[in-house]
Amino acid sequence: MKPPADAPVPARHPDAPAPGEALGSHYGECFGCGGAQPHGLHLEARAGEGVNVTAEFTVQPAHQGAPGLAHGGVLSAALDETLGALNWLMQVIAVTGRLETDFVRPVPVGTTLHLDAHATARHGRKIFCAATGRLGGPEGPVAVRAEALYIEVRVDHFIENGRDEEIKAAMADPDQVRRARAFEVNP
Repeated sequence: MKPPADAPVPARHPDAPAPGEALGSHYGECFGCGGAQPHGLHLEARAGEGVNVTAEFTVQPAHQGAPGLAHGGVLSAALDETLGALNWLMQVIAVTGRLETDFVRPVPVGTTLHLDAHATARHGRKIFCAATGRLGGPEGPVAVRAEALYIEVRVDHFIENGRDEEIKAAMADPDQVRRARAFEVNP
């Protein structure tokens, strides 16, 4: 996934959360970051410098694939969630267009995976980014890594494609309405 050679590195939006600030959940029912998901990742992301996000989650028994090891799909979901959080720093709404994950080493249940994601380029509606997941701390060995392409969309994308029940619940949540309005300035 190579961006065009002339694609600039995305800029942090002036209204983006400050470095070190917790980004919170974008939706309570989200498998990646939502607190309402009993078996979700409960991923905690924080704004970094520039267009960079750090996050961590602890692999639970419900996240197993092979006995005692994290499921590869769960690790991909953790990377996707962290990469998606970059959009908060650019103040855009974007969805995953492509995600390529490399599994470097096993991640045992009980391990806290430290994730680091950054945007590498932007070309029109396309946002290119990369992430790593490390064992034992931010300087630990790489267990997983990913490159991704996100596509900027309007909030209508979710209204037109989501289920009415969940859309209505999200629109009744004052935090969701506030966040949606923050992005309305984007064309």
